[in-house]
Amino acid sequence: MPEALLEPLLRWLRLRKVISQIPPNAELLDVGCGTKAAFLKTIAPQIKQGVGVDFKVSNIQSGNLKTTQMMLDGVLPFEDESFDVVTMLAVLEHIEQEKPILREIHRVLRNNGKLVITVPSVWSQPVLEFLSYRLKIISEAEIRDHKRYYDRQKLRKVLVEETDFQEFHHQYFQCWMNNFCTVVKRLR
Repeated sequence: MPEALLEPLLRWLRLRKVISQIPPNAELLDVGCGTKAAFLKTIAPQIKQGVGVDFKVSNIQSGNLKTTQMMLDGVLPFEDESFDVVTMLAVLEHIEQEKPILREIHRVLRNNGKLVITVPSVWSQPVLEFLSYRLKIISEAEIRDHKRYYDRQKLRKVLVEETDFQEFHHQYFQCWMNNFCTVVKRLR
C-alpha cells in the first residue's frame, strides 16, 4: 500500500529531533523500527551498532545494522544492559500494554543509558483523525491503532513513577502535536 502523503514529512521532522540525542559510536536499539528501519539506516554512519525490532520488519543483517521481526508484547530477546540508547519513535501509543515493554527497555539499557521517545500529544487526536479520516493524507489504519495519547504528566507517570527511569526531559514539538521525551536509567 502506498504511503500517505504527509507520512514522510512527519517522520523526517521526528528523526531530525531525535538524531541530536544519539552519541557517536552508541549501541542502539530501535523498538518499533518499522518496515524499512528508516531511522536506523539514517544514523548507521554515526553509531557502532543498530538493532531494530518490529512485527513488520524482515530479519536482516547488513553492516552495523540488524533487524528482527517480533511482536512488541513480550520479552525483548537481549541480555541485560545491552544498549547505550533505545529509541521508540511513534510506537508506544500503538502498544496495548505500555508498562511491560518499558520495563524491558529499562532492563536492556546500560547504566546511564537513554530512552528517546516520541508519542502524539492529547491535543493531536482530533487533528490526526481529521487528517486521516476526512482528508486521507495520513494513514487511517495507523490512527485507528492508537491506544492512547499523552501529555507531559502521563509520560512522567509511566516513565518515572511506574518504570523507574530518571532525568525526565520533555518538550512538545510540531505545534504541540507531539511529545519528545528523554529519560535515563540510573542504577541506585
